[in-house]
Amino acid sequence: MPSPNIWHWPDLYEIENNAQDVDGAIWRVLAQRCDWTGLDVLDLGCGDGFHLPRFAATARGVVGVEPHQPLVRRARQRVADLTSVDVMVGAAQRLPLPDASVDLVHARTAYFFGPGCEPGLAEADRVLRPGGVLAIVDLDGRSAPYGEWLRADLPKYDPGGIERFFADAGFDSADVVATWRFDDREHLEAVLRIEFSAPVARRAIAAVTGLSFPVGYRVRTRRKPTGLVLNGG
Repeated sequence: MPSPNIWHWPDLYEIENNAQDVDGAIWRVLAQRCDWTGLDVLDLGCGDGFHLPRFAATARGVVGVEPHQPLVRRARQRVADLTSVDVMVGAAQRLPLPDASVDLVHARTAYFFGPGCEPGLAEADRVLRPGGVLAIVDLDGRSAPYGEWLRADLPKYDPGGIERFFADAGFDSADVVATWRFDDREHLEAVLRIEFSAPVARRAIAAVTGLSFPVGYRVRTRRKPTGLVLNGG
């Protein structure tokens, strides 16, 4: 399924990526839950590789997997000078990695949106080493104002059902409020127009009076068991 934003407007999405989480709130929670220093990281649905250098700064090795070949080419250009990083074409449900080959699988607003993502969950477990972590960062549809705009565009979107799905799948989920901050109104409004339908984008643009606004996220983590769990202890 094509991404509705980065596939069509990668240059504008780069501006959006730079505006997101300017205070590093998401990164702090991720590091607390799954410090990747000296470990092997898979960034799943890496897009054009925006987050790869951040992981590569401390990880032992980093692999980005992305299904859209134009974005793969952009990602490879971004990390051309980073010898510890590789970028591969692949899908979440058919990862081009061997079993037990990474310590952290990171997916940010990609593929893991609730019911229907079970094949990707199984693949993440396959490539994770025992004790490894699957970390999913997604938008919080319950959190104003962004969640309200999201629900307006997706009337069948069920935040409560999504929370139950991930809880039942063994994830520990945390609320994170990140700040999106832009350099000018032109780019702020352009980003909102690629994220939402025209009527909802107009509503969002009218609601934001300055250059920044809060966006709620859910950071979900699940650690792969390190061994068999036997009845009776």
